[in-house]
Formats: sequence, C-alpha cells, structure tokens
Amino acid sequence: MDCKHFGECGACIVYENGYKGQLQDKLDLNIERFSVFFDGKISVFESPDQHYRARSEFKLWHDGDEIRYAMNNATKDGVVFVEECPQVNEYIADLMPKLLISIKEAEVGFKLFGIDFLSSSSGEIVISMLYHRRLDDTWEDKAKKIANDLGIYIIGRSRKQKVIIGQDYITELLHINDREYKFHHIENSFTQPNARVNEQMVTWAMEQYSGASGDLLELYCGAGNFTIPFATIFDKILATEISKSSINAAKANMKLNDVKNIEFVRMAVEEFVDALDGGREYRRMKEIDIKNYNINSIFVDPPRSGMDSDSCNFASRYEHIVYISCNPETLQRDLAILSQTHTVMEMALFDQFPYTHHVEMGVKLLKKGS
Repeated sequence: MDCKHFGECGACIVYENGYKGQLQDKLDLNIERFSVFFDGKISVFESPDQHYRARSEFKLWHDGDEIRYAMNNATKDGVVFVEECPQVNEYIADLMPKLLISIKEAEVGFKLFGIDFLSSSSGEIVISMLYHRRLDDTWEDKAKKIANDLGIYIIGRSRKQKVIIGQDYITELLHINDREYKFHHIENSFTQPNARVNEQMVTWAMEQYSGASGDLLELYCGAGNFTIPFATIFDKILATEISKSSINAAKANMKLNDVKNIEFVRMAVEEFVDALDGGREYRRMKEIDIKNYNINSIFVDPPRSGMDSDSCNFASRYEHIVYISCNPETLQRDLAILSQTHTVMEMALFDQFPYTHHVEMGVKLLKKGS
C-alpha cells in the first residue's frame, strides 16, 4: 500500500520494509513471545495489503466553508487532513469525496463532527453522521435526498437521538469451507473490520475442532461470527455475550442462516460461569437445561483485556479449547494459566490490521492426557 499520509496519519504507524517485511516482524515477535508455550510453526494468514477495512471512522474538520476528513496525527498532538485512505475498501474510498460534496451542497454540515462508514464486500454502505446539535425534519429530508442520490443508508446521531434513513445495517456474505454465510452488521456495534482475514480466521478455528464431538460452549460470542459456522460441526451450541445489541444481532443472524441448534444467552462471562457452577439462579438461564448438553469443547474470543483467572480456570475443565485473541499480551498471560492443564497444539497469526503493530492470534489447546 502506498499512501500520501504515511508518517503523518496515526492510523498507519508502521510503514517501513513493505507489507511482507512488517508481517515477518510481527511473526518473529510472537514466535519469541510464545516460545515457552509452543515450539511449532505458527500459521500465518495475510491480509490484502490495501482496501482491507470495511469499517472506519473519521473526524470532520471545519475551516470556513470547507469540510475535510481528519485523523489524529502520528504524534497524537493534532490532526492530519485525509485526502485519501487506501486502508478502506474500494466502496468507502469511492464514496468519501462524493459524500463531502453532497454534505456541502445540502448544507447539513453545521455542527457535524464525525462520520463512520460501514460497508459490505458488495458495496452496501451505512454511514453514521455525528452531530453536536439536535436533528430536525429539515435535516431528515435533506439526508433522505443524499441517501437516494448516493445509494447509501444514513444514520443521524446526536445526544439521545438516532435517526435512521433506510436501515441501520448492511448484509455481509462470508465464504467459509465452500459455504456462504449471511450476517447483518449493525451500525455502531462491533464487527470484524477485515472480511477476507475474518474468513480465514473462522475457517482455521473450525479446523481446530476436527477431533471434537458433542456440544460446544462459547464465551464472548458477539453477533455469532464464529458461532453460526460452528453450528455445522457441533450437535448443539450454548453461547454467551454481555452486549444486548450483539445478542439481538446473533439471534437475527441465526435465523438468516436457517440455523436452529444454538442457544444465545445475554450474560457476562462471570455470571455465566457462576450459573453453570450452580451458583445463584439467573433469570436468563431459566429456560436452559444444562444437563442436556454434552460439552467437551469451549471457544473463547475475549476483548483486549483477555480472560480473568476464574474464566481461565473454568475453561480448563474442557478437553478442547480454541482461543482467538486480539491482544497477544493478555493471551500470553492467560496461557500461563491454561498451559498448566492443557498443551498448546497449534497457533496462528491473523494480520487483521496491516501497517500497525496489532495482530490477532489463534491457539488450539488439548487437555493433557487426552
């Protein structure tokens, strides 16, 4: 990827040695980081080196009558005006300049301070326009015209206000193991930003359960990104997530893919573990008969903070563990606990975020003595 803002924009902070060289540096760092747990080959899954992000957020900078996209600069003490962004997918990149022109012509830029883009791989786009003022009927009429002219959906947001023009989600198609899955990605909720790497990540996770049987327990299930493909290889799945919007999306995505063997529960992991251990009764677990599950496998995809020690100890009860991590540092901490009972069998590096230091890691663990 070649970008005129390299060295200035804080979105891409690694830009030397080219994409291949940066990827090798990430691999070398994590080979060393996890050497105490695993001495095998870490599988590497590359990203496209440009136009890989289907989700992005930009500040809006006002200078008289001019409105520009802006990002925090590399030194975090100011902004850089963004005239191009090869990170975002082709559909967002094509829309960005047209949208600024439409905003100016429609005169809807007053107190507009940010725009978020969410795109599918086929070009369906929702944009969120973020305001420091209440939106009225005049704004809505103008936004409808912009949406119609540009072929997009628009969400207007201000404090305690959300105005939907069209719909607040896009439909993404993922191709995994010669099968197509549909997912509604909802505006302002978490989705995997790099669709091509996400496909590789889900495929790899499914392969790690090749020797597993029975039912699956999933913690931090989000909107069902992994859960729904997993439903093809397990008898039943019990999955938990704390976010109400994510659980609602997960249930909608289950219906969208005609999947019937998943039970989604909106609970924090700590509460979920307590319920499964026979602690206090939880209303959200009332309809679930845990005795009907034959769980030998667990899947976890926690936030950057990782799992706490209680959750790690709970996961250690199961024969098969697959752990997807967006933070290798907290993964390293958690493996210190998990490796007491389990052996790391496979590891993978998924490069979701080229030109940054971030990577996602995958780990397959098998209970010792299995």
